[in-house]
Amino acid sequence: MKIFDSHTHINARFFAGDEYDAIKRAQAFGVTAMLLVAYDDYSATQMLKLCEQFPNIYGAVGIHPDDALNYDDAKENWLETILAHPKVKVLGEIGLDYHNEVDHQVQKEVFQRQLQLAAKHQLPVTIHNRDAIADTYPILKASELGRFGGIMHSFNGNQDWAKKFLDLGMYLSYSGVVTFGNAKEVKQAALSTPLDRMLVETDAPYLTPLPFRGRANEPALTRYTVEFLAQELGLSAASLASRTYQNTERILRIND
Repeated sequence: MKIFDSHTHINARFFAGDEYDAIKRAQAFGVTAMLLVAYDDYSATQMLKLCEQFPNIYGAVGIHPDDALNYDDAKENWLETILAHPKVKVLGEIGLDYHNEVDHQVQKEVFQRQLQLAAKHQLPVTIHNRDAIADTYPILKASELGRFGGIMHSFNGNQDWAKKFLDLGMYLSYSGVVTFGNAKEVKQAALSTPLDRMLVETDAPYLTPLPFRGRANEPALTRYTVEFLAQELGLSAASLASRTYQNTERILRIND
């Protein structure tokens, strides 16, 4: 079984000193490829280092809505420098987070500005949305999304929202949240997602799937999300792993 963790943060300070062991543990569980998501100098440096050392590790970089107040021309130039690296395949995570205290209008402007950057560089985006799905959707719809495409990271909407984002051409990535007993709407959304538009992820060290909820997440545990979804869909885990792996390669344009 080969699994692609489409969104993880083993390049963050949380994993300092444990990155290589985390990769080995992931490989032992069949998680053979990862997209490492960076958001600051440290995580970007670690992401590039790991991308250059491991053939099946790829990178993403973007300014998270938590840091929208710090977005300026210098930050955009920093992003463009990193996006130029051949193994950086995605701009993100970007989007909206209304759980934080950053002004919503500032978040929207930074989100739109980074979508324009994605169009300029013809790179897919990975979208963060927390308590802001009703504002995230029209911004994506009004963007040039058709030119570059993207991923709804850790999709947390219901079946109706899933259809709306799928109709925009987005891929939906499911994290450990889908395994939670109180996430029935997310599970229903997953069951309605076409197999050629579904991805899996950890968002490590966050969103740990059952039965490990309460401890730090890591890429190896993507396997539990795959196994849960496969059972719900009536598929073998190996079959779903293969489909989501191919989907991730497609949206990241790895074989282009």
